[in-house]
Amino acid sequence: MTQIYTILFDLDGTLVDTAPDLMAAHNHVMRKFGHQEKELSDIKSLAGKGAWIMMQRSFKKEIQDEQLKKEMTKEFIDYYSKNIDKGSQPIKGIFEFLKWAKAENISMAVCTNKQERLAIDLLEKLNMNNFFEYTAGSDTFEFNKPDPRHLTNVVEIIGGDLNKTIMVGDSEVDAMSAENAKLPFVLVENGYTEKTTQEIKHNLLIKDFINFEKKIQKYL
Repeated sequence: MTQIYTILFDLDGTLVDTAPDLMAAHNHVMRKFGHQEKELSDIKSLAGKGAWIMMQRSFKKEIQDEQLKKEMTKEFIDYYSKNIDKGSQPIKGIFEFLKWAKAENISMAVCTNKQERLAIDLLEKLNMNNFFEYTAGSDTFEFNKPDPRHLTNVVEIIGGDLNKTIMVGDSEVDAMSAENAKLPFVLVENGYTEKTTQEIKHNLLIKDFINFEKKIQKYL
């Protein structure tokens, strides 16, 4: 490899299995506000677009009360921020890959629709943050995924080359972001989405990060 390459990662369901802590926060809010709790497996139909959307998807009828939305979202964020790493686990093989990529001088960054401070806090608590040059959350810019600028701005900030960049994610939102930014997309199986792998456009499919460095050689 003669030139530095850039790899962008989604966070939830891609770098880290955050479902246990996300669903714990979700069910805490549901209990407090008198709504039905969900099972851990329901993460696939709920997560991916932020705290409020996650809760909104649990309701049969859309809540219109803006004040109630704010209260529920605040309760979710407050609870989640205090319990962000209780059950979350890095995806298998990710530490080995991150160490390899760092040694190979490959630039890495995170592009997530989780709030920036929560994303960084989680990465720090799991001892992953030092591998990444930048983390962009849902509130970092005035736009977020699937807007391609969520990805392209990060590449520009870290001094990367879009022609030497790939995106790794677990959902159709990530796939759309990569396609909109004209980047190759690596799909992590069993992510936080109801879509099948066949329904999500991707260039490469993986189940974890074991031997990932060998699988992406054609892009390096």
